[in-house]
Amino acid sequence: MRNDIESRLAHRLAALREERGLSLDELAAASGISRATLSRMERAETSPTAALLGKLCAVFGLPMSRLVAEAEAQPGELLRAADQPLWQDPDTGFRRRMVSPPARGYAVELVEGWLPPGARIDYAQAPVPGMEQHLWLLEGALDYTLDGATHQLQAGDCLRFHLFGATRFVCPGPTPARYLIALCPP
Repeated sequence: MRNDIESRLAHRLAALREERGLSLDELAAASGISRATLSRMERAETSPTAALLGKLCAVFGLPMSRLVAEAEAQPGELLRAADQPLWQDPDTGFRRRMVSPPARGYAVELVEGWLPPGARIDYAQAPVPGMEQHLWLLEGALDYTLDGATHQLQAGDCLRFHLFGATRFVCPGPTPARYLIALCPP
């Protein structure tokens, strides 16, 4: 049985290949490593040598130190509610809490929002075009307009999308809308 770092390294190598849309055959051709060896490395059936990792890092365009750091264990980080940044819009009463703010080594951010009844927020454009978002309505009702189409969400509904254009948040009431948004940059 392989140790934890070897298993995580195998998982990371497979993820890098998939993120770049490469088949095993394409990666074999680009790296000069046989398809069978690549497959065994991705399944953690064999440990890659430094020479093999060097070839893969050249194809993936990253230093070996980063590849290994991405595979090393990272301790869990507890983000206490009292330490999560909270901001309130003085005009609308909208409140935004960074449940899991941006951090090195993590792609996803979690944002909790509270929108009072009757409040409306318009965003003219996407801050990062193509950003993946998952909007999960926890309480209340929310009318969310995305690319000109309005989605009427009820508690428990989830809308997932890639953000490219203007958006609008409207809380039709009678209670506040409370939601969680998972953000993942492109």
